[in-house]
Amino acid sequence: MTLTLPYPPTINSYWRHVGPRVLISANGRRYRRAVGDAVLLGIGAGQIAEEPLTGRLAVLVEAAPPDRRKRDLDNITKALLDALTHAGVWLDDSQIDDLRIVRRGPERGGCVVVHVMPIMEAA
Repeated sequence: MTLTLPYPPTINSYWRHVGPRVLISANGRRYRRAVGDAVLLGIGAGQIAEEPLTGRLAVLVEAAPPDRRKRDLDNITKALLDALTHAGVWLDDSQIDDLRIVRRGPERGGCVVVHVMPIMEAA
């Protein structure tokens, strides 16, 4: 399965502290909705299974940032993987045994291309 999604917010802007509680920020909630919409479009086009993936997974993320600013790639994974879990791509991101992130050149608006592959268990 391959999904092209909007560039995620960094972990620094994904959470908000409201008193003693920690909540997903408005920016984080918008991102979750955008990923959910993209997943629904993929399901409708027959590119994505309607049921969440089960079993062990390998995920490759190709990150094309929106500009040339310095960015830490690891800051985008939490929002991205949580949004994909929330959208029902898999049951839980703890299923991921192999996670790789590569940086591509900048693209207007930014995007991530996510490749999800089941890991075949040896018999």
